[in-house]
Amino acid sequence: MTFINEFKNRGGRVTTGSDSGFIYQLYGFAYIRELELLREAGFHPLEIIRSATLNGAEALGAEKKIGSIEVGKLADLVVIEENPLENLKVLYGTGAIKLNDKNEVVRVGGVKYTIKDGIVYDSKLLLKKVKEMVSNKKKEENFKITQPGMK
Repeated sequence: MTFINEFKNRGGRVTTGSDSGFIYQLYGFAYIRELELLREAGFHPLEIIRSATLNGAEALGAEKKIGSIEVGKLADLVVIEENPLENLKVLYGTGAIKLNDKNEVVRVGGVKYTIKDGIVYDSKLLLKKVKEMVSNKKKEENFKITQPGMK
């Protein structure tokens, strides 16, 4: 961590990425964990966001098409209700846990909308639908197992 922070401080370009699907890296979680590790290494939150956006585009030679929000550029976005500069965990699809003003544990953040190729997706609704699909499939499988002669 000291090395990566020193590399950045001396002008090196740091980008983010994850090996999701490899060993213990979970899709949807590993990338944000990578951002958290950069924070732990001493990066300012704005440097972390830049490493996840423009720096990656520059490393790919695609900074004229992607990497920042500008007129004429492609932009796939996530819209969240919390400030990721304060807590990167709010970028998780399910959000983060924190204490509110009444000292109660609440879940905040999470992706509210995903914009991909100009199409706006309600992320909370998609999560709800997936949960329902899994629940229905479990009920269906349980029904098959409990019925005599069914496989």
